[in-house]
Amino acid sequence: MLRTRTPTCVLSSASAPRTTDGHHLDRYVQIGSLTKVLTGTAFVRMAAAGLLDTADPVERWLPAPHGTGITLQHLAEHTSGLPRQPPGLPGKDPYRGFDTTALHQVLDTCDQITVTPVGTAKEYSNLGYAILGAALSSAAQTSYEQLVHDHVLTPLGIGEITASPPPGRCLHPTGLFGRKRPQWTLDGGILPAGGLWATPRATADLLKGLLVDRKLGGPAPTWQTTGQVTWHNGATRTSSAFAGALPNGSWVLIHRIGGTSGDTDRMGVELLRQQHDA
Repeated sequence: MLRTRTPTCVLSSASAPRTTDGHHLDRYVQIGSLTKVLTGTAFVRMAAAGLLDTADPVERWLPAPHGTGITLQHLAEHTSGLPRQPPGLPGKDPYRGFDTTALHQVLDTCDQITVTPVGTAKEYSNLGYAILGAALSSAAQTSYEQLVHDHVLTPLGIGEITASPPPGRCLHPTGLFGRKRPQWTLDGGILPAGGLWATPRATADLLKGLLVDRKLGGPAPTWQTTGQVTWHNGATRTSSAFAGALPNGSWVLIHRIGGTSGDTDRMGVELLRQQHDA
């Protein structure tokens, strides 16, 4: 049986960075839902700066129906009741046509498509973070990428996280015969939920800056907590990532080309467990 390798990059507080099977510390890769960490941090920072209020209803900043009860805080905490994905997405490249127009079409019906009552339960939602990012752009009167730079990356001194990576520095997954495998298009309305590219080295710097050194204050509500581990993951059609830290300052960042998100998560949790037990 033919077995394929999974290019992997691991950075942690316990050892020197390491890569396998052609992965690279300084080439851009899709980080999937780790993008949400930047969206959530920008949200908290903008609220602290007085540019918006965490309790603002969605309709203050976007053309949504009045009286939905959905606030920006609900979106950030995944308690908006909105479904995981925008309805009616196609299969192979689901977000390709999900542009601003499509986002606004969903907004028109956001009071009709909730899957749980607003504010009552956590329902992880890519759609919710797409709407949150659009609301932040409206409040900041600038593009999503610019507000992320202004409120997160520049204060942290990080440069190599972007929506538009230099083509010559992107790490593209390849198939059995070396052909580039197709990746999801994530540069439209879904960008704030999962569309940023970054080098693994810059992603590790982001993790350390936000969770270990806490240079911008406490963690945004985007981060997940399981036991002592504060973490978030990300997955696209061709890659997966895990970022996590412990209260003692131990941290791990893993990015893999291929493989499953579940396996990547388990790798990250195991490395953190080893650091905790050391």
